Amino acid sequence: MERVPETVSGPRDVRALPKAHLHLHFTGAMRPATLRELADKHGVRLPDALAAAGASGGPGSPDGSAGALRADGRDGPVRMRATDARGWFRFQRLYDIARSVLRDEDDFRRLILEIAEDERRDGSRWLEIQVDPTSYAPRLGGLVPVVELVLDAARDASARTGVGIALLIAANRTRHPLDARTLARLAARYAGRGVVGFGLSNDERRGLARDFDRAFAIARGAGLLSCPHGGELAGPESVRACLRDLRADRIGHGVRVAEDEALMAELADRQVVCEVCPASNVALGVYEEPEQVPLRRLFEAGVPVALGADDPLLFGSRLADQYALARRVHGFDDAELAELARQSLRGSTAPEDVRKALLADVDAWLAGGAVAGDRAPRIGAQRTDGQRPRAQRADGQEALTAGAAGHRDGPPA
Repeated sequence: MERVPETVSGPRDVRALPKAHLHLHFTGAMRPATLRELADKHGVRLPDALAAAGASGGPGSPDGSAGALRADGRDGPVRMRATDARGWFRFQRLYDIARSVLRDEDDFRRLILEIAEDERRDGSRWLEIQVDPTSYAPRLGGLVPVVELVLDAARDASARTGVGIALLIAANRTRHPLDARTLARLAARYAGRGVVGFGLSNDERRGLARDFDRAFAIARGAGLLSCPHGGELAGPESVRACLRDLRADRIGHGVRVAEDEALMAELADRQVVCEVCPASNVALGVYEEPEQVPLRRLFEAGVPVALGADDPLLFGSRLADQYALARRVHGFDDAELAELARQSLRGSTAPEDVRKALLADVDAWLAGGAVAGDRAPRIGAQRTDGQRPRAQRADGQEALTAGAAGHRDGPPA
């Protein structure tokens, strides 16, 4: 790719770069200050690690909207080494406690509006957020009321911020596959009405992908994208299983595919998007240092990449920080950052007119011109004809992603 010179005043602002956010978990997107306030509201005692989150604010977040969190409660990013069972249990425990502060409708509406505000601040114009409604259902009267509330709150937040918001319903691979089928049917019920995909989250070392194939078949039959996690805590074989058994259109994380040249080439050829979350990968011990995350290797191999923040509450950095990291650590220049943004938009389910407008805004950012950026795409504007949403190939041609028939979520949402 031809390198584009930086602006006279320095590198372009990555927060002004229009982009899509395809890997964000519902509870994990909460602001640390909101976590503490809701815990006080409902009498939930937070462990030191959560109570200290965001005490000094996160990168570029003077309001504390993205704070840093350590497992030992000190300020700084989580380093829990979730690559072993004990570390993953500790991470899971913190996540479950954070999720427990969401008790009523006002909590959900506040969270979703704040997520949209934070996305807008980071230049995200289209968000596909993952949620497993199972844990919230007992508090809100069932699975359907949870989904209805989230979709309604997302429509309101989208109208107020201009950020398009769609929902991926995610099953938990540590639960029985029958539970996943129930969620797949629920997702199918809302296909074309704000739900755009079906995912599979939690520790990919537990539960075989093929055990969930019938759930994903239900979702695909309703025109939903297949977006399972793979290639994070488990190696490239987990990505291969997602492609083979779940007919994945996108892979949550997917970074371990860099360990298999042939599989990396297959992803590039099929234009299967990897939702790469650099800060999360280091915080959870998948890689020791930011430099080891194979972002540039995937990018140069032609694998479409959509940068994601995963769980900002736990990892202390939001979406724009991932682009800043790509620039600072991996040497991406502005033209390459713009291409990362384009790949996120092409891999999204944003309506075609919205996608085209946002791609033009990316070009305007790179050219140094004004970015429009005030559109408020309607969730539910996705296809309702039973056909799967189409993603945009890197060559500009529209194509069904990942295979002849078809198509292409993180820790529990």
